Amino acid sequence: MNIRTFRTSDQLSVIQLWTDCGLVKPQNNPGKDILRKLSIQPELFLVGCDPEGNIIASIMAGYEGHRGWINYLAVHPSQQRRGYARQLMQDAEDRLMQLGCPKINLQIRDTNRDVIAFYRAIGYLQDPVISLGKRLEHD
Repeated sequence: MNIRTFRTSDQLSVIQLWTDCGLVKPQNNPGKDILRKLSIQPELFLVGCDPEGNIIASIMAGYEGHRGWINYLAVHPSQQRRGYARQLMQDAEDRLMQLGCPKINLQIRDTNRDVIAFYRAIGYLQDPVISLGKRLEHD
């Protein structure tokens, strides 16, 4: 898999990937999420492509000066269990380390056991925290 930064021409393919992976939820507008990411650290929005150039994976990383964050890690269901998610995570971790990021946080729905197991397998641990959120925009 070849990893490169997201291009605006990738939008439809990435949204389809996220849909195929079950990441698109009613409260999240993927088109708006992409536009927001392109305005802040677009170099940390990565896609993985197969040898023909088709997008088969994605990851959004970010660093706000205190912690790094990971969102939208996705590998197409037909391409899973080949090490692509690990490869994307390693690339994102490397980029965040180059920015001086000391720690990465991420959020996973507590029902997503397979993804929790994946992150644990690559060294992520559950922090003793409660995640809170407040929706500022209502679609």
